Amino acid sequence: QVQLVESGGGLVQAGGSLKLSCVASGRSFSRSPMAWFRQAPGKEREFVATINWSGGSTTYADSVKGRFIISRDNAKNTVYLQMNSLKPEDTAVYYCAARSGYLSMPSDLRSVYDYWGQGTQVTVSS
Repeated sequence: QVQLVESGGGLVQAGGSLKLSCVASGRSFSRSPMAWFRQAPGKEREFVATINWSGGSTTYADSVKGRFIISRDNAKNTVYLQMNSLKPEDTAVYYCAARSGYLSMPSDLRSVYDYWGQGTQVTVSS
């Protein structure tokens, strides 16, 4: 059974940092893009960041560009999201996503991803 398990969320003051981790089990995603999305209360789930299979190509939402860094460790089947200079508007549940089939490029499309984690809450206080 494939599982994606996020961790690292919590409560932080504005300007602070958090690092999220997402560990995949049940199969390898070393040949597929992985991504982070987030969903704030009353809003649609939105794209945050994506990374291609090798880690050599990344894409970010404009709202987090320059503050967040996505990375991955294929040996550990894990993707990370380093979040710096956090703002109250970053408050959301953060989900990691993985694609089952091979795709060379990263993708910001929800429809590309077949597996989703349960989410981890990030709350940024002002």
